[in-house]
This record gives sequence, structure tokens and C-alpha cells, in this order.
Amino acid sequence: MSKTVIDSFSKKLIAWHAQSGRSGLPWQGNRDPYAVWVSEIMLQQTQVATVLERYPRFMKRFPTVKKLAAADVDDVLAEWAGLGYYSRARNLHACAQQIVREFAGKFPQDPALLEQLKGIGRSTAGAIAAFAFHERAPILDANVKRILARLFAIEGAIQDKAVNDSLWKLATELLPLKPQDMPTYTQALMDFGATWCTSRKPVCLSGEKKCPFAKDCQANLSDQVLALPKKVIKSKSPEFDCHMLLLRSGNSVLLQKRPDKAIWGGLWSLPESPWAPRDLSFLKEELSSSNLLSLTLPEEKSVLFLRNCTPPNRGFYIKHVFTHRCLWMQIWEVNAMKTIPFTNPNLKWVPLKQLGRHGLPQPIKVLLQGLSLARDGDLKN
Repeated sequence: MSKTVIDSFSKKLIAWHAQSGRSGLPWQGNRDPYAVWVSEIMLQQTQVATVLERYPRFMKRFPTVKKLAAADVDDVLAEWAGLGYYSRARNLHACAQQIVREFAGKFPQDPALLEQLKGIGRSTAGAIAAFAFHERAPILDANVKRILARLFAIEGAIQDKAVNDSLWKLATELLPLKPQDMPTYTQALMDFGATWCTSRKPVCLSGEKKCPFAKDCQANLSDQVLALPKKVIKSKSPEFDCHMLLLRSGNSVLLQKRPDKAIWGGLWSLPESPWAPRDLSFLKEELSSSNLLSLTLPEEKSVLFLRNCTPPNRGFYIKHVFTHRCLWMQIWEVNAMKTIPFTNPNLKWVPLKQLGRHGLPQPIKVLLQGLSLARDGDLKN
């Protein structure tokens, strides 16, 4: 690739953005590093349409890094519920506390310092530095990797360290020389990958629009656009079964807090059995109260519990697809004749009207809404 192409890339991209870039997104044009940071974390692994709805609400609930740091992590997880990848929310909260503790509530300007903060990687650090501080810092998210792999015909899996290092080098060389151009350039790079140089339907193959890099893109010139970047063949996601206990007592439901490092870490969910590889015989399995209790609440074996609960009733069988696995949940409905006390702090009875104050996994939230355990709006506040 000639030096001329490298030198002209940022100018062409900025010119493209003036005509075809996205506009009106609530996080655009904001130089507040806190607002930039929240949007960048939220946009990881989450569709823009979803973030458009949730970002303003999150910012209204936690308008500053100090407000976020002072919040209870359960409140943060409750606000994050439905966005997935909940370690992002826990890291967001921990990072806010780190910024308050170590930097007096102000984001550092140096990308190297930003990268040392909890949950902030090199690309996110570059985005914060570029948008908020006009630093000449590169980004390299999935969209940018695709653009560069095509433009420079970089073969090899982008997960490989050597390939990744080459992409970072290119991303740095392509930066505009003027720091004041960094916010527009960085946004243009994100927009171009998200709307034009897309994975499956790039505009260069549609013929509807003319790509500004059509004469420079090595993938386009060699008819390899869809072949680059090289895709790693994914193995079929494993599937699992588990039992879940839906225990109700009057106007309350029993919830259990999940371990931080587990899937749905830190959220409140229904007590569940250990996951087992999926077996269709699971659908025919009948559980007694004692068996169900042993599987879902093994530390709570008590005659008092068994005497005060109705026999389990087989409920919904729910499928939930994660990024790398699939879970089938057999819900067992049980009614307690009185609210049985628990000493375990990770178990608690939650009044139906207060379900919205707790971070719930999306399928559990939908389940509870579908069973009319809360009035309309209870889980939306």
C-alpha cells in the first residue's frame, strides 16, 4: 500500500463522514469523558438501536462518574438488565470508584492511563482520548479491523497476535495529523464500518453507492471483499439443561443472587440446579419437592420448607441463547403457604412491586412478566 493512500485515508474518511456519516446519536459530539466512556462500554456487543433506548436512561439515573461510583452495584445491574454481558456493568461500577479514588473523579487524558482502568481496553481508551481530549489515539474495534483487513488485503485470522499487531500499527499510521480532527475521524471510522464496509453487505458489492476507497481497497481490486477478514469457523455451541425453582409466597417471589464470575453474574435470578449437557429425557423427568429442593437449594434442606410448600408443578421450558452456549430452563412452580425465612444473604423474598429494583436476567424478567407476577410497569421502572 503506497504512502499516498496512507496519507490520504483520514482526509477521504472525514469527507465521507460529512456526506454520509451518522448524526443525531445521543452520545455524538459530547466531550464529557464520562458520557463517552459509558456509550463506548454500552455499545460493546450491543446493537445501536438498543443503546439508543437505554443510554439516555442510564445517564439520567447516573449523570456523573461520582454518582455512579456512589451507587449500589445492585442498582447499576438493575439499570443494565437486558443489555447482556453483565461483567461490563460490574466493571463500569468498579471503574467509576477507581476514578474517584485514584483520580479525584476526573478521567485521565493519557490513553495509557485510561487503559489501566478496570474494564477499559486499548481501543476503548483510544476512543475516550480521541473524543474527549482530541488525543491522536487509534481505535481498533471489530468494524475497524474489517476495514483495514480489506483495505490492505491482510490475510490471516484477526485473532492472531501477529495480525492484530499489524492492524494496530496501521491504525496508528492512518491517524490524521491534526488533533482537532480526531473526534470526527474516530466517529467516521466507526460509522463507515457500521454502515458501509459491513460484514455481509458492503456497499462496494451492491453498486448503489460508490465507496471512497474503491480504487485503493486491495480486497475490492482482487475480488476478496467477503473473504476478508478471514473468518474463523466456529464450533457448534454446546447446549445445557437446568431446573429452576419459581417459589412464590403471597405477593413475593424468591430470588437468588448469582456469583459475580458466573453467567448473569451479580444479577438476581431463580434458584437453579447445576447445568448438565442437554438430554431430551430431561423433559420427562419428574421431581419431588425433596429432589427439587436438593437440586436448586442444596443448603436449605429442611422439613419446615417441605411441609409449607405445595408439590412442584412443571412449568415453562425456556430456551435462552448466549454467545457461546445455549441453556434450556425447566421452570418448576411451587407455592409456599408462608414466607419461609432464609439466613443466606444471597436468598431473599422480593415483593412483586419491587422486582424492577433488581437486576434480572432477561429471560427471567420476561418469564415473571408473562406469568403476571407484577403489574404492568413493575419491571420497567
